[in-house]
Amino acid sequence: PMRFAQFANHDRNQQRYWAQSFSGWERISAATPNEGHVALAELERLERVHTLVTQNVDMLHQRAGSRKVVDLHGVLHRVRCLSCGKATPRDDFQVQLRDANPEWHAAVRRLAPDGDAKLSRDDFETFVVPRCRCGGTLKPDVVFFGESVPKARVNAAHRAIEESGALLVVGSSLMVYSGYRFALAASKSGKPIAILNRGRTRADHLATLRLRGDCSELLGGVASALG
Repeated sequence: PMRFAQFANHDRNQQRYWAQSFSGWERISAATPNEGHVALAELERLERVHTLVTQNVDMLHQRAGSRKVVDLHGVLHRVRCLSCGKATPRDDFQVQLRDANPEWHAAVRRLAPDGDAKLSRDDFETFVVPRCRCGGTLKPDVVFFGESVPKARVNAAHRAIEESGALLVVGSSLMVYSGYRFALAASKSGKPIAILNRGRTRADHLATLRLRGDCSELLGGVASALG
């Protein structure tokens, strides 16, 4: 993964990142929620979910109907200037990239969930990356490795834990501290923790209830039973 300093300080890394993002964006922007996303939105409607804190950056929870969402690591659907802070919709920036690179093309060999495409070419020197009107560097509005999660988002997640009766972890190994810290906080305050994941997680030893299986199937069944 590209670290923040690599992106911010080197034009060639920006060219590589945006060429890959440009090539993979149509598939990412066209993604649709699965049964698990829909079930969590339904559980919020039924007042069983207080707040949804997600490490994902695809906005599929919002598309499924969840309203109270903390996007811990930001969202790919915005681009932000590192100098002036102005935000631009990612779809609009895709048009700018297309206009700036009318002859540039590469086949997508593989696409990661964060939109990073593995391409058939590795020559990015000719790829033109537009800059902000202020002349600043444009970056996806997500937290890169080497960046800190904005304090306001962390505080919002902690408030949600304080106001809730329990913590439900869905589809996360919690190996990254940015998510694991909330399991620690819930445990410290005596809140029960339920974990639903295919494999082991960093917080298994803290769990009151531990379920292994497909998140969409199990959540869909729960939402159906409660609804």
